[in-house]
Amino acid sequence: MTNHANGPFDVKLTPQTSADQCAASTLGRMSIDKQFHGDLEATSKGEMLTVSTSLKGSGVYVAAEQVTGTLQGRKGSFALHHTGIMTRGTPVLKITVVPDSGTAELVGLNGTMTIKIDNGKHSYHFDYTLPEDE
Repeated sequence: MTNHANGPFDVKLTPQTSADQCAASTLGRMSIDKQFHGDLEATSKGEMLTVSTSLKGSGVYVAAEQVTGTLQGRKGSFALHHTGIMTRGTPVLKITVVPDSGTAELVGLNGTMTIKIDNGKHSYHFDYTLPEDE
């Protein structure tokens, strides 16, 4: 059985620099700090790598984040993997639970998350399964 979790979240992205980065570089790196609310009461820390192009509205990012908190009453942690592709302003985003990353009451967690940004406000929808629900 697939479960559904929803709610808002706050995110802070902080640009990071590397020793070999120059001003003209199309590569970027950011740290991620999130606070999830709603069905997922949790914090997360992560890292994001980006590539921008000369055409505004096109580029990619990959990210990994460790989420720790409570998912609909179940305590534990898990990791998320992001792949985002923007082609001339059209986004495609895939966020999945890293296999076997669940701990404590979230062992065996699988799922996908979608993110919505409306007037600068972020929210998530998380479709997931746990072994005891299958």
